[in-house]
Amino acid sequence: MAKDVEGAEGVTARDYEDPPPTPFFDAEELTKWSLYRAVIAEFVATLLFLYITVLTVIGYKISSDTKAGGDECGGVGILGIAWAFGGMIFILVYCTAGISGGHINPAVTFGLFLARKVSLVRAVLYMVAQCLGAICGVGFVKAFQSAYYVRYGGGANSLADGYSTGTGLAAEIIGTFVLVYTVFSATDPKRNARDSHVPVLAPLPIGFAVFMVHLATIPITGTGINPARSFGAAVIYNESKPWDDHWIFWVGPFIGAAIAAFYHQFVLRASGSKSLGSFRSAA
Repeated sequence: MAKDVEGAEGVTARDYEDPPPTPFFDAEELTKWSLYRAVIAEFVATLLFLYITVLTVIGYKISSDTKAGGDECGGVGILGIAWAFGGMIFILVYCTAGISGGHINPAVTFGLFLARKVSLVRAVLYMVAQCLGAICGVGFVKAFQSAYYVRYGGGANSLADGYSTGTGLAAEIIGTFVLVYTVFSATDPKRNARDSHVPVLAPLPIGFAVFMVHLATIPITGTGINPARSFGAAVIYNESKPWDDHWIFWVGPFIGAAIAAFYHQFVLRASGSKSLGSFRSAA
């Protein structure tokens, strides 16, 4: 497990190393191909994520629509939809973690930016790529399922009948907190050192976090916890109800991500002073 070790000079050192805070604004990144390669990876990953997951939602609604000859208990059900979202995150984080960090979610990017894991330049470009990828992914669903897409809601997030705006917002805040907290914990260098004898695969707990949050919040908001996912579906579906509640799916995830970043960096790791100090030096 991670611990302090005494060196040859009698100096106590840790058997893990925290990376230094990323510069707040790093213009030099704009000259590097690695940044644009990472942005492309985020775009493609979010496109694939929305394509598979929204297609799963539409397929379930087709199979369970009794008016169209379906079976009320047919299709994959809420459990299958949750598996689709969690499974795709597991797959795509595994595929892109070494290139872009595997964010696939503006809330994750925002949380990592607050923790000084990514610069402002990278964070903004990632969020733009994620939103564009989401729009394209849902656009493909509409193109391939044009007969059913509008009829079954386009996979767009909206607040379910019977729930208040406060309940929906709280569900998004808590759900995103669970996700972003898991991201911080799964990628923590201290955990990697402590569990070096255990083959921990970071994408696995992240995917399970998405799966569990979907099980809990699909009946409330359809589960956003990813502003790009909600934005892409709302843009392509373009009906009033998803837009009426759309602010919930940005404000809630960003608040949840900020709380998770603060909790992990300042409370659990007590390393927030480093990040705060770098913010001050950049100001």
